[in-house]
Amino acid sequence: MGEYVIKLPDVGEGVAEAELVEWQVKVGDLVREDAVLAAVMTDKATVEIPSPVDGEILWLGAEIGDTVAIGSPIVRLKVAGEGNVKAGAESGGEAGAKSTPTPSLAGASHGSRPSFGPPQGGGGRASAPEADVKPALGSSGKVSVHGAPATESPSPLWGGVRGGGTAPVSAPRPEGEKPLASPAIRLRAKEAGVDLRQVAGTGPAGRIQHEDIEAFLARGPQFAKVSGLARNEAVEDIKIIGLRRKIAEKMALAKSRIPHITYVEEIDVTALEDLRAALNKEKRGGAERPKLTLLPFLMRAMVRAIADQPNLNALFDDEAGIIHQHGGVHIGIAAQTPSGLVVPVVKHAEARDIWDCAAEVVRLAEAAKSGTASRDELSGSTITITSLGAMGGVATTPVINHPEVAIIGVNKMMVRPVWDGTQFIPRKMMNLSSSFDHRVIDGWDAAVFIQRIKTLLETPALIFVE
Repeated sequence: MGEYVIKLPDVGEGVAEAELVEWQVKVGDLVREDAVLAAVMTDKATVEIPSPVDGEILWLGAEIGDTVAIGSPIVRLKVAGEGNVKAGAESGGEAGAKSTPTPSLAGASHGSRPSFGPPQGGGGRASAPEADVKPALGSSGKVSVHGAPATESPSPLWGGVRGGGTAPVSAPRPEGEKPLASPAIRLRAKEAGVDLRQVAGTGPAGRIQHEDIEAFLARGPQFAKVSGLARNEAVEDIKIIGLRRKIAEKMALAKSRIPHITYVEEIDVTALEDLRAALNKEKRGGAERPKLTLLPFLMRAMVRAIADQPNLNALFDDEAGIIHQHGGVHIGIAAQTPSGLVVPVVKHAEARDIWDCAAEVVRLAEAAKSGTASRDELSGSTITITSLGAMGGVATTPVINHPEVAIIGVNKMMVRPVWDGTQFIPRKMMNLSSSFDHRVIDGWDAAVFIQRIKTLLETPALIFVE
């Protein structure tokens, strides 16, 4: 028997470290070759780490949420044969004949994989022996310890029982059993909001006495009232890891470095909705044509408006002081997934028609929600659309997808009464709430851009006129 150490492999893209977001195994598990051991995240891509050998898990070198350097040992296994760790070797020794397989891209979460035998060492992480491989360091620079020492039971919140003794705490009385208590005791319990069925009686035959009521109240409000409103002082500490941490970092970067200007405009989309319904009803082009939503029309309107104002289709490198103005229009579509917010990108929207844009949006949305979108599909946008659909609200203040300079926010559509000069008529109205980087986009330019989009959406035939 020998030991085999698995180090965090180079997951590509020139990264020097990755965040551990999931363990698929625990100490004591038996694993087969190619079984997934863990998942790590770089930027917004999640990468599976497979096992190169059969063996039993002896040690795990990091905790979920730790940032691990490439090449750091993360797993130690007991294997048949010599393994790849020499006696007394430092940090995993020399690599054996087998190297860690190239990891594969996957979604943010994976189903658990069964062990090939019963666990032998419990579910926690074992400590590495002195001569063993050193565990990978977490983002704090310290070795993470899996367990925590047992703590003593907390003392009652409201001090001891009157007289220094400890009154017994009884289980609730059986349903229908009437507690024994005098009228004075019942009045005291009613005034204090105490259910007498929850109070242990210390008198003859379990009769509840004044001391029992006072002792019950002394144990604190968590025992005192079983009806009405009660305080909840629980606090849960939730570690921010994986995609949520990436989102937090991205949002903090955008808000701290970009001075946003937000412009909100109301748009009459009645004619656009009529056109969209007519195009969806018409089956010309075959069943392969996707159902049109408002989004493809907005994308094409943005392409037309960008042709007049190419400075909106740009990335701003604020450290170098350079604006990278792109010819191709790569529109990011902010999408909510079970794992969090991601932004798949419709590349070269300027070269796509309405139906092609619609089909690509559907494909990317499905890939994002299933966790199968590639890194290339989640990067490279030059301007972004964000929409919450029917939950879009009346107005929003979208956060720019750094280092872009503009984001277009779509609010919900509502039928509103609009004065046409002689009477109020029902019209389908929708707001666009859009934010711009005020360092490089003036308020006038932002307004001109949105007004151009407004004109195209309110007269949708113009979208199709080149």
